[in-house]
Amino acid sequence: MKTKNIIFSFVVTLALSLAACNDFLDIKPNNLITGSSLTADNLPSLTAPLYNRVWFDFNDKFYFGLGDGMSYNLYAPYSDYVYPFADLSVTGLTGPLVSAWASLYVVIQQSNKVIKSINESSASQEVKNQYIAEARFMRGTAYWYLASLWGNVIITEDPSPLTTNPIVNSNTQKDAFEFAIRDMEFAAKYLPETVGQAGRVNRYSAFGMLSRFYLAYSGFVASNYGENPNVGTRDENYLNLAKQAAKKVIEESSFALMDNYPDLFKIEYNNNSESMFAFQWVPGLNSSTGYGVINTHQAYFAYSSEITGDDAAWGDWTRCPYDMIKEYEKNDTIRRKATWMGYGDHYPEINKANGGITYNRNVSGNSSTTLNVKKGVTGSSKDNPAIGRMNSALNNYMLRLAEVYLNYAEAILGNATSTSDDTALKYFNDVRKRAGLPAKTSITWEDIRHERRVEFCMEGRYWYDLLSRAYYQQQEVINYIKNQNRGTITPYLFSAPNNLSIDPETDPGNRAVGEVTPAIFLLPYPESELIQNPKLADPPVPYTFTEDRITDLFD
Repeated sequence: MKTKNIIFSFVVTLALSLAACNDFLDIKPNNLITGSSLTADNLPSLTAPLYNRVWFDFNDKFYFGLGDGMSYNLYAPYSDYVYPFADLSVTGLTGPLVSAWASLYVVIQQSNKVIKSINESSASQEVKNQYIAEARFMRGTAYWYLASLWGNVIITEDPSPLTTNPIVNSNTQKDAFEFAIRDMEFAAKYLPETVGQAGRVNRYSAFGMLSRFYLAYSGFVASNYGENPNVGTRDENYLNLAKQAAKKVIEESSFALMDNYPDLFKIEYNNNSESMFAFQWVPGLNSSTGYGVINTHQAYFAYSSEITGDDAAWGDWTRCPYDMIKEYEKNDTIRRKATWMGYGDHYPEINKANGGITYNRNVSGNSSTTLNVKKGVTGSSKDNPAIGRMNSALNNYMLRLAEVYLNYAEAILGNATSTSDDTALKYFNDVRKRAGLPAKTSITWEDIRHERRVEFCMEGRYWYDLLSRAYYQQQEVINYIKNQNRGTITPYLFSAPNNLSIDPETDPGNRAVGEVTPAIFLLPYPESELIQNPKLADPPVPYTFTEDRITDLFD
């Protein structure tokens, strides 16, 4: 493992990160305080950097390139941070993949160092547990991504051994998933119910994550940990755990759905009532003053400097494929407009000085032949001083309450073909009603899949939903991906609010895409990591757990 990428200097990272974190987490840097001098008052400064800098290389391009590109929610034929994923041609040299692997291990090793420092502090054990839980929340999330995407990965709880000897065997995907679950269960037990600093996670954030973890793991367990990926059903025990975790959030927490879907993606609503875990990027900085603690997505999404004010805008060819736009129901205009710009859409919050901006790109008659990204696009510094060069100033959602609602509905559905359960319908329909859509009286897994894709489009989530299904219905997911016809560029015409048709004047285009086989469900290791650590290519070894599983979360 390339230690220069993975093991950052703790003091350096802390010093750089804390300077940027003060504005939004209301803490003071204490990067030089260690050991017994580290008291309860200092502990927030240790965990603050875990909300931004360590995740930067994961978030920068991989977040959407993998999550939305691999699932074909978007395509960008000239952007090498999207098309390898959308075209299923990822290799160990794909840039965002290499960066994401390193970033996830930075999260893990920094979390390990934080945990070690907290254990050496003079704080009470109760206080120690709270901040250890915060670090384990982050570590567990990182391991969940590693296990989901790469399968067999290296598990470490100690920051030192990999520094001195990076040539080690990987551990099994089963153990990596369980390690992530154990971390998140510890977080659910020891994080406080409420926190005094906006943006920090609480115990219900952990229960929300557990509802995701348990739900996905239920299929993996039922498949005998990947041995029979077409088993067709999920493990009832983990389905029940997913239901209980979601129920805890819904019935006990103060989280609530936002009333207006587009508000979720406006700067002034960062850390809103629906946000359960989000990366905390620093407003007012730019690529020169804050690279590493800013949200760069707008630079890759905005179709023109008309939006960003002569700032970076490389998103003209980052577009919505036909397979995605046809997923929207005719009346699903609220979510579509908040996610994709179509001909005739007006956005008053962008280019305010000129009365807003109206999308009229690539016009054909009374329609456009493309849709460009809106979600994550906020405007220029003239629209909002929080915006800077390559900094949208938006927090990225890693978990919001709408997902927990759908997790609850899916856990209740379980292995049934459909359900009319009142509780499942209530929370499923709450998500739909906010979008202005009629309630359903019965739902299937396909209904939930559809809602997930549309609700979270361009939030880096959909590929993981397909992975979750592929653990126990792999051939179905393979067939679904084949039916997306990624090798065909379907020409279409679109106008607001949701008028879609095939363009009769333009012939379909073609592009080469990878073969759809079971191999697509695991990413290749970065080639540089295989060179540094040849044992990654060897069979994995079991991990020896050093603590018992927490079993009283739902007593």
